[in-house]
Amino acid sequence: MSEPLQRRPVVTGIGVVAPNGAGTETFWKSTREGISVLDRVTREGCEHLPLRVAGQIRDFDPSAAVEERYLVQTDRFTHFAMAAADQALEDAGLSRAETDAAPYSVGVVTAAGSGGGEFGQRELQQLWSKGSRHVGPYQSIAWFYAASTGQISIRRGFKGPCSVVAADEAGGLDALAHAARAVRRGTDVIVAGATEAPIAPYSLVCQLGYEELSTVDDPTRAYRPFTSAACGFVPAEGGAMMVVEAAGTARARGARARAVLAGHAATFTGASRWAESREGLAQAVRGALEEAGCAPEEIDVVFADALGVPEADRAEALAIVDALGPHGTRVPVTAPKTGIGRGYCAAPLTDAAAAVLTMEHGLIPPTPNVFDVCHDLDLVTGRARTAEVRTALVLSRGLMGSNSALVLRHGAADAS
Repeated sequence: MSEPLQRRPVVTGIGVVAPNGAGTETFWKSTREGISVLDRVTREGCEHLPLRVAGQIRDFDPSAAVEERYLVQTDRFTHFAMAAADQALEDAGLSRAETDAAPYSVGVVTAAGSGGGEFGQRELQQLWSKGSRHVGPYQSIAWFYAASTGQISIRRGFKGPCSVVAADEAGGLDALAHAARAVRRGTDVIVAGATEAPIAPYSLVCQLGYEELSTVDDPTRAYRPFTSAACGFVPAEGGAMMVVEAAGTARARGARARAVLAGHAATFTGASRWAESREGLAQAVRGALEEAGCAPEEIDVVFADALGVPEADRAEALAIVDALGPHGTRVPVTAPKTGIGRGYCAAPLTDAAAAVLTMEHGLIPPTPNVFDVCHDLDLVTGRARTAEVRTALVLSRGLMGSNSALVLRHGAADAS
């Protein structure tokens, strides 16, 4: 086996904590069936805010997933990350004994948009109401957007390269790209992904400044991208983590390559400049295809960014055709996030997880709550579509102007 093939980055484990299910199997069952779990915001302290609908996680018990000594140090978004990382490592078949034996061969990279807002709000309320002596010592680290990377690595004893990506919502895909590059440079395993917990009063007030945010109070109409009724996006919490591993390392220990991180590229076009994002996103797609050595016709499905803003939706639809040519109007496009909400940096990670599962099951999940498509796209709606999917394209754009594209190939491509 040649050295480049030995270092090819493959996904060997996936962990998901999402509004439609904690655990990859539960997440996939709900996603493939097109179930929407968007609902009225019920989080305490948020009742009076104009944001009415979100994707909330209701059945997650952090004390069942994380030890008490880490719970008190960390915010909800890090609880999600640690739980999803545990799932991914178990799925990859990487035992604690194996990673303890070679701690410098395992690293962590995560992306986050805002960090620990719920934890920070609680501590600041203590400061305001009771004084500085009532602010806990962990306030200095729990709110920080790098907290998940740090806590995962500390908790599991990983001493390889660790980093955090601050690149807007598109940072979720960029985190996977950083993991792939670290593997190519010589690290055996990287735990990579993104989780968010933006459904808290302080966090939601900050989000109200986004013009793209939907304030519609009907959960079935609040987030409907690519339709004439598009009125913005709704936020969500949760996310996904993946174990990205060198193909040679995975094979040596008998692990299954679920997917290959084949190509990635990123661009920047400026905050809320949605018309300009057409060119930037198309350029990111071309770069990802080039790195993957992939022709446009080889793309079997596109997981869209799907912002839900008419100008942005139009730009994305045109960018897909710009980058893929005539194939762009024929390739199946889906946006399962319309059923769970748009989780900022975590959104492209749940999309990437769904893309891997799509390739494995030959089933393209639908776009919940969307029916009357008004763009020249073959958007999968209503029910899942059976198809042979060998190569998937995942797209992401950030409100501040980042654009990112990732090409995933079926795990069988590792043998080619």
